[in-house]
Amino acid sequence: MQEKTEQAPKKAKHLLRDIVSRHYQNAWDAKEKGEKVGWCASNFPQEICETLGVPVVYPENQAAAISAKGAGLKMCEHSESNGYSNDICAYARISLAYMDLKECKEMDMPQPDFVLCCNNICNQMIKWYENIARELDIPMIFIDIPYNTEFETSDDRVKYIRAQFDDAIVQLEEITGKTFSEERFKEVMEISQRSSKAWLGATEYTKYTPSPLNGFDLFNHMAVAVCARGKIETAIAFELLEKEYEQAVKDGTSTYRGEQDYRVLFEGIACWPYLRHKLTTLMKYNINVVGTVYADAFGVIYSNVEEMMKAYSYVPNAVSFERALNMRVKVVNKNNCDGAVIHTNRSCKMWSGFMYELERKLREETDIPTVTFDGDQADPRNFSEAQYDTRIQGLYEVMEANRKGDE
Repeated sequence: MQEKTEQAPKKAKHLLRDIVSRHYQNAWDAKEKGEKVGWCASNFPQEICETLGVPVVYPENQAAAISAKGAGLKMCEHSESNGYSNDICAYARISLAYMDLKECKEMDMPQPDFVLCCNNICNQMIKWYENIARELDIPMIFIDIPYNTEFETSDDRVKYIRAQFDDAIVQLEEITGKTFSEERFKEVMEISQRSSKAWLGATEYTKYTPSPLNGFDLFNHMAVAVCARGKIETAIAFELLEKEYEQAVKDGTSTYRGEQDYRVLFEGIACWPYLRHKLTTLMKYNINVVGTVYADAFGVIYSNVEEMMKAYSYVPNAVSFERALNMRVKVVNKNNCDGAVIHTNRSCKMWSGFMYELERKLREETDIPTVTFDGDQADPRNFSEAQYDTRIQGLYEVMEANRKGDE
């Protein structure tokens, strides 16, 4: 008789990959059963859909995956041939192309029966999702979380957001025929907090020298924080990720392959078509990414419903310049960054618009060198390898000179 061999437990990265795979498969299965499936903005309050048991998929996740697999240009050009300007967000162009083509071998997902939009991450999403709703003749549910000029979110804004949150539940009940359960809602909030705390706890390990992770790992794992934060398996996987990083610190190991001579903040969304090139160039100079505010945006922390409303209003693009600067300064100081690499993203004008001033203030507050490079989160035409390489080389030379000066 052949003996059974015990399989080694899966690593966190494999569990996270499985969660994403099941997320899309569950949406396809629901569609085949005749259930309503939605397209959802990345920072729409996921607690609503999770409580109702309504399957949703995320166009931003899909667009990032499509562009990372090399099909971003093809999809952007299709939208442009339909009359959309190449000056609008590449995620939107990819999504609008997919709405029209209805398939893309690099990343397929079900077509929507409704769309859920929230503008805390981006105001352009309103027109993007309105267009989808109009073209497909489907309902759109919108939660407006306006840009906050104050450092903290005031009580009147909390009431404004809460009223829309409650109304979105009613609308989604009418569309799907499902009933919202307060008991289930409390469970989902508890799971979401467990997931968010574990996710933020995992990202915190970049503060160690050397860091137990290659900073770009965060961009890859972030998809789970977007699409499955309210699921128990996500909490378990992120908690395992925390433990793996803790053990790596003890063992002195890292997913970064090479020496970690310099530590940098990476500002902005990744250029998905060139993720490997960016990492390879940084590794050439023994530079590791140990800080980013983008990944932390999907760790939404609260202890009650009112705090939840505030948490969703503290997404990077919804906060005041002063709060945005404070977020970056804290990351630089906590993680002992030697410099910063700043992505001037053609797609994300809301993020990049005040970045020139923020970069200047960041240098003043932290006394670190910074460099910017032009790029795009999904359209490969807006990134120059030569420019990026030159900027990273320049940053390395300044950081090296600073270190020698300190010695």
